Parts: sequence; structure tokens; C-alpha cells
Amino acid sequence: MKISVLKEHRPGETRVAATPETVKKLVGLGHTITIESGAGTVAGFPDSAFAEAGAAIASGPAAANGADIVFKVRRPEPAEIASLPEGSALIALMEPFAYDASEVAALNAKKIAGLSMEFTPRITRAQSMDALSSQSNLAGYRAVIEGAQIYGRAMPMMMTAAGTVAPAKVFVMGAGVAGLQAIATARRLGAVVTANDVRPAAKEQVASLGAKFIAVEDEEFKAAETSAGYAKEMSPEYQAKQAALTASHIAKQDIVITTALIPGRAAPVLITEAMVKSMKPGSVIVDMAVSQGGNCPLSKADEIVDVNGVKVAGFSNLPARLPADSSSLYAKNLLAFLPLITGEGGKLNLDTDDEIVKAMLLMRNGVTVSERLK
Repeated sequence: MKISVLKEHRPGETRVAATPETVKKLVGLGHTITIESGAGTVAGFPDSAFAEAGAAIASGPAAANGADIVFKVRRPEPAEIASLPEGSALIALMEPFAYDASEVAALNAKKIAGLSMEFTPRITRAQSMDALSSQSNLAGYRAVIEGAQIYGRAMPMMMTAAGTVAPAKVFVMGAGVAGLQAIATARRLGAVVTANDVRPAAKEQVASLGAKFIAVEDEEFKAAETSAGYAKEMSPEYQAKQAALTASHIAKQDIVITTALIPGRAAPVLITEAMVKSMKPGSVIVDMAVSQGGNCPLSKADEIVDVNGVKVAGFSNLPARLPADSSSLYAKNLLAFLPLITGEGGKLNLDTDDEIVKAMLLMRNGVTVSERLK
């Protein structure tokens, strides 16, 4: 197959959907790879490195000419859709819940087979393809690094002849993939870490990383996880109880990392304006959910808001702040997925009953097939 890897054009997007390592492996499998010129430059992968790995380099929209499959990091914007070959397969982080009808219609008009990496099922066989997890892992790490930089003080306890520096207190809200990595990173930096989550299974995971679990553990809490491993939206009554516990705890914290997201819904509000104002000056909140409205109503995308000396930071694309590693992991996710849609003779084959492919397929042959997208 001919696989084209296109450059990302969204502001602040530094990642690329292939690396010289994965290109070399794809070429070894018999595929023809074309890289749009400059696609990997910001991530530290120059055109020359891709060429040495066996890829052809093409400029602009011509990079997609004749492609059977197009690899991207983010879903194409309307102008980019025009350059996609009719009937080709597009594999990307498609942000399916952010699509409007005109974008779906534009993809269907070109009979694009759109596959969303966000819809990779959370099953054992699909772990190597799970791009949400690979990117969230790095995002959780980076959130703590950003928070520590904004905090501007030492994270670990330091005992010196001039006195003792107290360790920073870090509270991680949400113990999914991003939250667990944030906990681990804050612990490695020497902070005293607490965390919460609405999923009962998270309590043991948090404890295993050396952090203390903070949550209202009632009957609703015990049933607060879907069969797919995602957090359920909690009742207003539970949210009120959790908010009261959080309010008393958060006032004592130096850095708070919020990670709570629900697929297809606005991010739940975890930190109110009153909670922010209860924190001492110099404290920091890093809102990882700002791209879906934020876990704090005061956060703004890609800004640091000062609220009475408390810094509220909203980073809408933390993986892009680690472009080399994020690109490397995402490219390997794509490489792991490709065999599922490769038929005899190395040809594209979407006529499969594979549960992973079926879950990820959004549209095909001009028709929207994903019930979730509909």
C-alpha cells in the first residue's frame, strides 16, 4: 500500500504520525511511504532522516496523491480534506465528538474511510494500539513538570544548615492513565501526593504509587465505572458530597492537577471559583481538561490566569510539549494497528469483522457507520 504521512497544520501541534523508526519498519513490510516535507521537523525528525529510512518526500498537498492510507495526528481541517484522495483510508485522532455536520459531509463526499484512534477498544489485544493511553501518559507527566515550573519552589523536602524546605503538596484529581502518571511523577520529584477518582479500582492503584486516596466512598462510588474501564458521570448528590470533601482538602494544597474527562461530554467541574480563592497565593492549578471546557471554570485554553495569586494554567495539548516522545509512541500505535486492515498481498482491507476495526471505523463509502458518531 501507499501510505502518506501529512504535516499537522493546527496551531501548537508539534507531533507527527510517523518516525524514521516506524517508516523503516513499514518499508520493510513492503509499503511505500510518502512524508510531507517538514512534517517531523519540530519533533526532531528532519526530512533527511525519513529519506534515509526509505520514505519519499513530497511538498504540500501533493504528499497525499495516490495514497491508500493517510496517517495524521489530528483530524483534517476542511481545507485539508480537499487534498485527501477519494476512497482513501484516514487514520488519526479524529476528535469524533467535535465534528460538525459539514465536516462529516465533506469526508463522506470523498468516500473517505475514517478510523478514529480514540475509539480503540480497551481490551488486552488492543493495548499496543491505544493512542489515548500513550498520549495521556506523557500528558500526565508533562502536567506535573509544567505545574512545578509555575509553582517556582522546591518540590522535595530539603534539610539544610540554613533551615528546612517543606515538600510541596500535590493533589491529583482523577486517577486514569494521565492521573496515575502525574502521581508517579510528583512522587519522583519528592512531593507529598494525594489523589481522588470516582472509580473504586483507582484506590489501590493510587496507593501502589505511594499516594493517599481522597474520596467519598459510598454505594454510588462502588458502582462508578463502566465495563470499558471509563468513569461514569456521577449524580448531583454524589458530586455535592465529593465537592465538600475536595473543598476542605484543596485549600491546603500547593499544586492541583485535574484530569477528569468523560468521552463526548463537557468536562465536569471539580474546582469552583470559591475553591480557587481558598488556596494560598503561590499555589498552582493545572487543568488538563481545558480543551473540553475545563475542570475549573476559571481556566482558559493555553493561558495562565492569576486569581488572587493562585495560578490557573490550562494546557490544551500537553503531548505536543513532548513532540519527540509523543510522536514516537503514536507512530508505534499506528504501526501496531495497520496489520488489522492489511489483507492478502499487502492491500487495504476494511471488510473485516475484527472488533477493533469495527469500533474505530467512523465512515466509509460515503456513509457514516459509527453509531457513536451518528
